[in-house]
Amino acid sequence: MAAPLDVDLWTGEDVRIADVDTALAQLRAQVSAETPSMRTSVMTHLAWVPDEWLDAARGALAGMAERHPSRTVLLTPDPGNAMNRIDATVSLECYQVPDVERSVCSEVIELRLLGARSHAPGSIVLPLLISDLPVFLRWRGLPTWGSPELEQLVDVIDRLVVDSTEWDDLPRAYAQLALLFDRVAVSDIAWARTSRWRHLLASLWPEIGDVRALRVQGTEAQALLLCGWLRSRLGRDDIELDHVEAERLEGIELDGKPAPFPPGDPPQPSDVLSEELDTFTRDPIYEAAVRAVAS
Repeated sequence: MAAPLDVDLWTGEDVRIADVDTALAQLRAQVSAETPSMRTSVMTHLAWVPDEWLDAARGALAGMAERHPSRTVLLTPDPGNAMNRIDATVSLECYQVPDVERSVCSEVIELRLLGARSHAPGSIVLPLLISDLPVFLRWRGLPTWGSPELEQLVDVIDRLVVDSTEWDDLPRAYAQLALLFDRVAVSDIAWARTSRWRHLLASLWPEIGDVRALRVQGTEAQALLLCGWLRSRLGRDDIELDHVEAERLEGIELDGKPAPFPPGDPPQPSDVLSEELDTFTRDPIYEAAVRAVAS
């Protein structure tokens, strides 16, 4: 991945969204005057990022900005703040296009929503959406089911990207997630990280059709989703799950017998998010797995 050629920055306190739009235009004009650039955004990428997730979110974005030139809007809520205002940081990152004397630029807008402003993200982001391009929302941590914040954002997006590994209310939270399936397409990074193992297990057909017990060494989300996947694919709800906690998916046993280890290395967080941002349709197999483990 190439290092950014230019990182231009604007910050402001107690701003209006019109101020953010003006700052973006000024930064683009400045970069265009110095380096020929192309504004080739392929989406608007929203991210709901409480403070405890901010560093991780910035790290994931840094690894994918070149591959997905977009307008990224990071929303950091601060509802307990006594002030009701929006503080903003706007940056423009440009990357050289190989063999062409031009660069591709991505826009990153960080908005800190103080006080009551944190309860109205829908109206705040609407003016920042790029017309006629898909809108993705990465929600860090456990979604606040039924909250005005989640409801407003679901109404303006095309795809919701979560990571149920970040949730501590499993499997109950999957029942809440399933209620959103008919409103918005959903991606789950925890599910994406089981892909190599699901392909491996599918290759064990037809023997795997008789499995009675699944033992998964990994995160709770990965264990539940793999069990839900098997139950839904096999049309059986009698498959027992034994979960051994680990930070990543390290092994699977079927009826006490270790499954082969799949080839390849686990993907990096930015790679997983990048792949999810290439997906635009619903995933019926994932939805069936969630419903199977939530029931």
